[in-house]
Parts: sequence; C-alpha cells; structure tokens
Amino acid sequence: MTQLSVNLNKIALLRNSRGRDFPSVLAFAQKYIDRGVKGITVHPRQDERHITRQDTRDLAKLCAQYDDVEFNVEGYPSEDFLLLVEEVKPDQVTLVPDSPDQLTSDHGWDLANSDTLAFAAQCCERLKKAGIRSSLFLDPQVDLADFAAESGTDRVELYTEEFAHTHNTEAAEAVLARYRATAERAQALGLGVNAGHDLDLTNLPDFLTIKDILEVSIGHVLTIECIEQGMDSVIAQYLDICKNSA
Repeated sequence: MTQLSVNLNKIALLRNSRGRDFPSVLAFAQKYIDRGVKGITVHPRQDERHITRQDTRDLAKLCAQYDDVEFNVEGYPSEDFLLLVEEVKPDQVTLVPDSPDQLTSDHGWDLANSDTLAFAAQCCERLKKAGIRSSLFLDPQVDLADFAAESGTDRVELYTEEFAHTHNTEAAEAVLARYRATAERAQALGLGVNAGHDLDLTNLPDFLTIKDILEVSIGHVLTIECIEQGMDSVIAQYLDICKNSA
C-alpha cells in the first residue's frame, strides 16, 4: 500500500503571514496523524519563508513518538541543510536541486552530468552514515534511474508536475507511460520509488496504477482541498486511494 505523506509548507506559510503561531504547524501535523496519516513532510528553505529550522526540530520530536509515522525532510543539500537533518535524524531526506530563491521545486537532478552525480553520491553517502534513508528528486526519464542507482540513493521521488498538467488530455497516456517505465526501471535496480508535486484527489488514482509506489507527498493541493471539502473527508479519500494502489 502506498503511504500518504502530508507536506506542511502551506500551513507554515499561512502562519508566517500573521507573525504568530497560528495556525500551528505542530497542531496540524497532529491533526493529520490523528486521522490516520503515516507520513509528515517539510521543505525548510534557507530564507525560512514557510517551514523553519525550529519547525523541523519540533516535528521530528512529534513524529518520533509514533512507531508507524515517518518524517521526511526535503531540501537542497547545502551544508546548513545537511547539518540540520543530521541533527534531527528524520526517517527520510529527499534531496532536491532547488536554488535559494526558487519559488517551488520544478525539476529533478541532472544525474547524467558527472559532477552532479558525484555531488549526489557524496550527499547520499553522508546521509547513509547518519542512518537516514535518502531519496533523489527525479524527472521521468528511464536513463536517470540508472544514474540514480549509481549514486547510492535508497529511493527516488518522481517529480509529477508533468503528469498532473497533462492529466485527462490527449498526452496523458504517453506521459504516464514514461513515469511507469522510469518507476519500473528504478525498482528493477533495487530502488524504492516515491512521487510528488501537484498530485490530487482527481489524478492520484490514475498515477497509482503504477505498481509499488511507496510514498506520495502532497501538500499544496491537499491543503486547498481540505479548505473546500473539510479535512476529515479529504484525508479519508486520500487514504482510501492509497489503500487501493497497485
């Protein structure tokens, strides 16, 4: 069964817009856990415009109270970021090739570049020494799965914006086929496969026809859906979709 991991960045962004601890990121994490969510994701950026370093520390302590809840921290592997995750020791660190001023993640690692591959391998080895599972943000290209296996990463996270953008269009079948082929190649090489970015209640069932997707990380759309439909209904729907994954 695929695991749902809820990204809390948008909750933190709302909180930061008012300058006090409301809405509380920690309280919302607890609400999701209480409703059966088994994963919490954050992406602390250098400018702390949403999730802060202290949020990361606090959420690590909360998730550690539950044997069946995983904590995933995303981010570019700067020295400050790596020191933070080595401190809090989340279950998983997802490395993304974001620049400090980037609005949101919009591409995966160019692992075909030898320097990029060497850098990713160095970071994955450092995480392994810290006892942390690593995952690399990846575009849906079969050859990149081979390079990812060379890096020593434990998993890849498929960047799903293209899938979401083309869902229910004439291009949908061909695009999904590329994601499926990339996932299957990664799995054949012994890598776990996660996915995330713009997945929602409408498109997720189709994406999860790809077999053995271990985790989907969803935040922006899920937050909006909760506002529109209510948290109880939305989380129940997502958990049902994940339960019935391929």
